[in-house]
Amino acid sequence: MRRSTRERRRRKLAVRKVRLWLKKTTFHGKEERDYQGRSWIAPPKDAKASNDHCYIPKRLVHTWSGHTKGVSAIRFFPKYGHFDTFRGDISFCNDGTKFLTAGYDKNIKYWDTETGQVISTFSTGKIPYVVKLNPDDDKQSILLAGMSDKKIVQWDMNTGQITQEYDQHLGAVNTITFVDNNRRFVTSSDDKSLRVWEFGIPVVIKYISEPHMHSMPAISLHPNSNWLAAQSLDNQILIYSTRERFQLNKKKRFAGHIVAGYACQVNFSPDGRFVMSGDGEGKCWFWDWKSCKVFRTLKCHEGVCIGCEWHPLEQSKVATCGWDGLIKYW
Repeated sequence: MRRSTRERRRRKLAVRKVRLWLKKTTFHGKEERDYQGRSWIAPPKDAKASNDHCYIPKRLVHTWSGHTKGVSAIRFFPKYGHFDTFRGDISFCNDGTKFLTAGYDKNIKYWDTETGQVISTFSTGKIPYVVKLNPDDDKQSILLAGMSDKKIVQWDMNTGQITQEYDQHLGAVNTITFVDNNRRFVTSSDDKSLRVWEFGIPVVIKYISEPHMHSMPAISLHPNSNWLAAQSLDNQILIYSTRERFQLNKKKRFAGHIVAGYACQVNFSPDGRFVMSGDGEGKCWFWDWKSCKVFRTLKCHEGVCIGCEWHPLEQSKVATCGWDGLIKYW
């Protein structure tokens, strides 16, 4: 009797391990190729950005379902606007043909966007919370990952080798944001600090930590590259300069939303006129960048609205995702 019980437990454990390592992507479009044989990732020939100002959306255009659990990240295809969703973090390469995912199975996977096949897998045995490719075209094979063990790990994806470790945070690393023409990057952590690094040199060149600071689990770069918007868990968005001193802009603060306990994404309109964020009550908030006043709120999801992205071409449309498993287009 004991042997059969042990055997059942072993089988269940084996099934769980197999499920953990399954690699699966799902295509939700109508056809993977059009009538001319072009791949679904090929942009329409007439696709181009409008020169008009961005406007805040007012109504729901479409809802996508398919996730059986909450969605925690959404990213538009670079420049043209297909999008990808994931429970973890996502980062596209510059041309969108490949992307990275960071999962709670402790693996970083590099995917082919068109086929949905895994190209390579990277792991340190710790959970990766954020993944980024170096934005320079000649450095797209360099991967940075912020880990649960307080490190930022750098891989050369051509060789699969770890080439650098940035190890000075005192808590799990939440964000990585490249600044200064990609010569530097800023990281945030559960240790309630911001740290600025020279790319390739594991020494902090600027350390930002004040007694009043809270953890900042989401950061976005303004389109003019001069400012960082940091989602602070005391229910406000703070603005930091990307210049030499990385100072807090005390004149700009965006508040009203409830994000305490949630890593809600903060984002900008393509023209930089509006700041956008989800919140813990399922709303998407829009503020005017110059005045810092609330412009509009939309009730988007049941539960947390964790992600929001402005369409790169259709500049008055926004995608949101939430813990209700839905993706909505506004």
